[in-house]
Amino acid sequence: MKRVLYWPYQLYAWLVFIPLVIVLTLLFSTLVMIFSVIVSPEWASRHIITTWARLLARLTPIAVNVQGAGNASRDRTYVVAINHQSQFDILVVYGWLQLDLKWVIKQELRKIPGLGKGCEMAGHIFVDRSNPRTAKKAVNEALQKLGEGVGMLFFPEGTRSDDGRLLRFKKGAFRIAIDQGLPVLPVTVSGTRDILPARSLKLFPGRAAMVIHPPIETASLTLDDLGDLMKQARDTISSALPANLR
Repeated sequence: MKRVLYWPYQLYAWLVFIPLVIVLTLLFSTLVMIFSVIVSPEWASRHIITTWARLLARLTPIAVNVQGAGNASRDRTYVVAINHQSQFDILVVYGWLQLDLKWVIKQELRKIPGLGKGCEMAGHIFVDRSNPRTAKKAVNEALQKLGEGVGMLFFPEGTRSDDGRLLRFKKGAFRIAIDQGLPVLPVTVSGTRDILPARSLKLFPGRAAMVIHPPIETASLTLDDLGDLMKQARDTISSALPANLR
């Protein structure tokens, strides 16, 4: 069936879907900046960005199955660690993980016209990655302003996996979790690589799944426990992937 529908779908993708992605992303980005000022960054994130993600998912179309939604409480703030298979991971997470999601962004991006200001207004967190002390201070100050129910979003692999296999994790997310005493919320996304593989334009509809695992507490941990925390998070995320991708 996919072979029969692939080329007709490509006409839809390039003539309808991709132009809509561009227009809707510009529109919703503008709405985020406006409503971040009029209402709050938290409201804009929970309502406008979630609507954008779900709308694009439906236009693709993709179906999303979520397990463990109760593990993400709006009364707590988390470091959210997610595996990365496709650009569509972003739609799945923003559309169906019910937290006020914020990126931790390198300081240099603040200087980009439009993007820097928009991210700042939406409450994303800028850090100097070359200076752990100032980075820790910036995260702490941002969290005090943002309040509860925040998910600091990380793809700890650092990039999308070409073959879908889980890559080695980087330290940044887990260092922040220990520094701030925040629980790590492991999240496994699967199926998105079949919708849009990494570094590919071969878009096709499909099904995606997101498993939200129980949080890993870090309140009693120190940086000496960093390696163990990374391993626990990676093993947890890996457990919900197909055996050939672990």
